[in-house]
Amino acid sequence: MTTTSPVTLEDVRSAAARIAGVAHRTPVLRSRTLDALVGAEVFLKCENLQRIGAFKFRGAYNAASRLTPEQLAKGIAAYSSGNHAQAVALAARELGTTAVILMPEDTPQSKMDATAGYGAEIVTYDRYTGDRVAIGEAMAADRGLALIPPYEHPHVIAGQGTAALELIEEVGDLGALVVPVGGGGLIAGSATAAKGLTPASRVIGVEPEAGDDTKRSLEAGRRVSIPVPRTIADGQAADIPGELTFSINRRLVDEIALVTDDQIRAAMRLAFERLKIVIEPSGATPLAALLSGRITPLPPRVGVIVSGGNIGARRFAELCGD
Repeated sequence: MTTTSPVTLEDVRSAAARIAGVAHRTPVLRSRTLDALVGAEVFLKCENLQRIGAFKFRGAYNAASRLTPEQLAKGIAAYSSGNHAQAVALAARELGTTAVILMPEDTPQSKMDATAGYGAEIVTYDRYTGDRVAIGEAMAADRGLALIPPYEHPHVIAGQGTAALELIEEVGDLGALVVPVGGGGLIAGSATAAKGLTPASRVIGVEPEAGDDTKRSLEAGRRVSIPVPRTIADGQAADIPGELTFSINRRLVDEIALVTDDQIRAAMRLAFERLKIVIEPSGATPLAALLSGRITPLPPRVGVIVSGGNIGARRFAELCGD
């Protein structure tokens, strides 16, 4: 790792100190059944049990807590498909300020309800025709709000990396760390932590087949845009990697695996029936990659970031019911 990196291991450690006592130190789940199915020791970092049900609270709180008193007095803005929305809303409440969140019209209702439940104002847009970055930036500027983007921010990335930092501190060296990839913030922070602590470990991202923008970009050596993907993994429906996240991931991420929606459903079902945890589609993609043999060769010890569990009962039944 070079000293010119926009996010360093020390930044991740600083974020860990800042969020301590506010974010949960989530459990690491083991399963003999899963180990036998995969053919390796698998360590699941359960961010589905994080506050707001996803890893996003780590980065949102780390970034929001570093705003000036003057910025906090005016309020915070964000744009998100759901989990970052809830994270910023809760971070704002914890810090005694307000939040306005731009969300796609087709966001799962459970995520909209949860965001509103934390006290945020919600503004909607059409994700297939609107540019959320442009709309979000204009909204923040018009209202004089501090904008916290879902991944294009060094404090957000450092905060997300604390999940991997905790995992490796708890279980020791891993041959591989498997992480879902949307805009790239979680894997950028995770890779920063993993490569800083265990440089020989492989960092493997997982995307839905319909949303392979990061895989294409890493292969091309530049950011590649794709049509907005239609996939059950709504948290990974990105059309292009972030500029900042890609600058990190192109140096630190070793490979990207792809999974189908059917493989994601199978992983969600197994997690529910055998591991007794609920995982949303985006959080299930790394497990889907392991169960479907998309990662080879597989080292003896594998860490997985289970990124979130925000899915309503009806939607879960639609996806995973017989």
